[in-house]
Amino acid sequence: MNDRPPYPPFTRDTALRKVQAAEDAWNTRDPLRVAQAYTQDSRWRNRDVFVTGREEIVAFLTRKWERELDYALRKSLWAFDGDRIAVRFQYEWHDARGRWWRSYGNELWEFDERGLMRRREASIDDVAIQEADRRIHGPRPAAERGLDIPLQ
Repeated sequence: MNDRPPYPPFTRDTALRKVQAAEDAWNTRDPLRVAQAYTQDSRWRNRDVFVTGREEIVAFLTRKWERELDYALRKSLWAFDGDRIAVRFQYEWHDARGRWWRSYGNELWEFDERGLMRRREASIDDVAIQEADRRIHGPRPAAERGLDIPLQ
């Protein structure tokens, strides 16, 4: 796929659609599908890892979802301007030992004219939670689309 609408410059509506599309794609946990939303030479900073290009994105996401089991994500629009979008997100997952985590983060996105993300910077913190405290169970149901995610 050579483009990924909606395209910049973003309006509130198109930025919200872009954020929901990203959430939906990441919740598939399919590295190949997710990587198609990025330019061939996309550059990432994810925590302390730097990634360049789709091939490295696929490898990174493959490792991530081998480690972060039953990953389920929520993203929320924070701000937008021109070809950039800022989001906050939370996702829950468990490790191989069965210990549950909620990961909180912020992302800065920059897009090319075809709607592909050319730059992604993510800052993420992990908080141990009890399984009983989980609130994200799989992809977002249609009835919850557009709802903000709680801070804590």
